[in-house]
Amino acid sequence: MTAAENTVAVFTAKSPDTIIREGGSQAWKLDPARAKKCEWLVCTQNAHNPEAYADGNEPHRSAFLVGRISRISPADKDEGRWKIEFSQYARISQPNVWTGDRNPVRYTHLDALGVDLEGAQFQEMDNDAVAPEPTQLMASAGLTIAQAKAGLAKTYGVEVNSIEIVIRG
Repeated sequence: MTAAENTVAVFTAKSPDTIIREGGSQAWKLDPARAKKCEWLVCTQNAHNPEAYADGNEPHRSAFLVGRISRISPADKDEGRWKIEFSQYARISQPNVWTGDRNPVRYTHLDALGVDLEGAQFQEMDNDAVAPEPTQLMASAGLTIAQAKAGLAKTYGVEVNSIEIVIRG
């Protein structure tokens, strides 16, 4: 990572409402250590994605959402993929930001994208309003201690070894 890289830009088919509702942009194949060093997430629209989850309706290749990165965590459903969470976000509308890179994740900086945050109206992310999708673990017959610790560590942003579970019976 060069000193100027402070931004992860993604080319996503999801809408800003979906990204905010899910608590961040996901499920990306990325270098989590490199992404953690970045301050900003810039979401650009892939309006040509035919997948069922593709609900975005912003102009193709435009930047529509900027978030201040707070955490890189495992994606909600896709093992081996990552979610980029943010503490604040602003909706923007800037055409032709995505340059056609083959990889949908790009490490860059705001200036290189031509994104100027002057006048951007940032809102706090309401993490209590984030509604995670039900997981296969919830639908199973139960959880192991290790699964429960891993889930709690992810939810609260702490190391697994920081979680203690007491069972009384």
